[in-house]
Amino acid sequence: GEPAMSIFSEVPQAPPVAVFKLTADFREDSHPQKVNLGVGAYRTDDSQPWVLPVVKKVERLIVEDSSLNHEYLPILGLPEFRSAASKVALGEDSAAIKDNRVGGVQALGGTGALRIGAEFLRRWYNGVNNTATPVYVSAPTWENHNAVFADAGFKDIRPYHYWDAAKRGLDLSGFLDDLEKAPEHSIFVLHACAHNPTGTDPSQDEWKKIAEIMKRRNLFVFFDSAYQGFASGSLEKDAWAIRFFVSEGFELLVAQSFSKNFGLYNERVGNLTVVARDNENLTRILSQMEKIVRTTWSNPPSQGARIVGKTLNCPELFAEWKDNVKTMADRVLLMRDQLKAKLQALGTPGTWDHITQQIGMFSFTGLNPKQVEFMIKEKHVYLMASGRINMCGLTTKNIDYVAQSIHEAVTKVQ
Repeated sequence: GEPAMSIFSEVPQAPPVAVFKLTADFREDSHPQKVNLGVGAYRTDDSQPWVLPVVKKVERLIVEDSSLNHEYLPILGLPEFRSAASKVALGEDSAAIKDNRVGGVQALGGTGALRIGAEFLRRWYNGVNNTATPVYVSAPTWENHNAVFADAGFKDIRPYHYWDAAKRGLDLSGFLDDLEKAPEHSIFVLHACAHNPTGTDPSQDEWKKIAEIMKRRNLFVFFDSAYQGFASGSLEKDAWAIRFFVSEGFELLVAQSFSKNFGLYNERVGNLTVVARDNENLTRILSQMEKIVRTTWSNPPSQGARIVGKTLNCPELFAEWKDNVKTMADRVLLMRDQLKAKLQALGTPGTWDHITQQIGMFSFTGLNPKQVEFMIKEKHVYLMASGRINMCGLTTKNIDYVAQSIHEAVTKVQ
């Protein structure tokens, strides 16, 4: 007889993930001057991935340590990693940590931390099973934010005003207006620093205005902190917003990633920091987080967490790590300065000040989709359709070519 139809014959082909598709297209391209400005990872001036010297050192220590084994970690993860990660976010002298109302959940990268946090909020935030609570994400935001909250069961995901395309900066009045109009108890996903994809952050005064409204209107803060230290070169500066909200008495969640600032992308090292009202609340919250983790990955992997935990808990290694992070941050700042200078020297139409005003790995160039298409097709310079570029994709060797390509895109394509 005829073979039966596959039970999966109705499964549609899903579109590829944009940033990974871009890298695949880049690899296929044989053009000698091709440049990849899409990838969300640090690159050296030779366009190579960088293993931090401190990471190499700690990996050797781990290999030599005969007391270590491959037994299961606790469900919530390596305790010395979780406490050190929360301490890096909130500060050594955090009152919340002293009050014993801060806890951490080791997660598979920042995405895992977001997902576990979203899952917890959907089940337990402000009552039980909150599929209808609005979740606000910035317009634009990292493409994964919408999907993570949707997949956790939230049905009402909304944008809040953030990027002002005309002035190439923050739309503060639109943002504050959305905070005033959001239903009470709405959840807001805020980027702690180095906003992805725009690289545009609120100033400290602007953060104070944001916090004032959120407090008055009982809105919930879920920080995504993917670039602490990497953005400015200073751990304190990059965590300022988080620490301010905590000092204002907010209960909140912080998804932390160590992919960028430790260069541990494929080790999936994340932490979900919980700041609760008091210790008794924290204990109950973590007990529920444990249930969610148990059915998700059961318990987390140890290698990346050991590297981060050892580094953060040893003063000498911690100092060396801060130095490594500053090396990365400084290279990004240098490329920003040079790209702006080269575009201005070429007389490229428009203002390019935003390139040095923005912070972190990414810059929102302001190029439109047609100009991006020109860059890819004609110039073999690969970037996201949004016009987002990774500053680490720029090197002293390709920056002239990239600047010339942007100049042509802006002058030839409207």
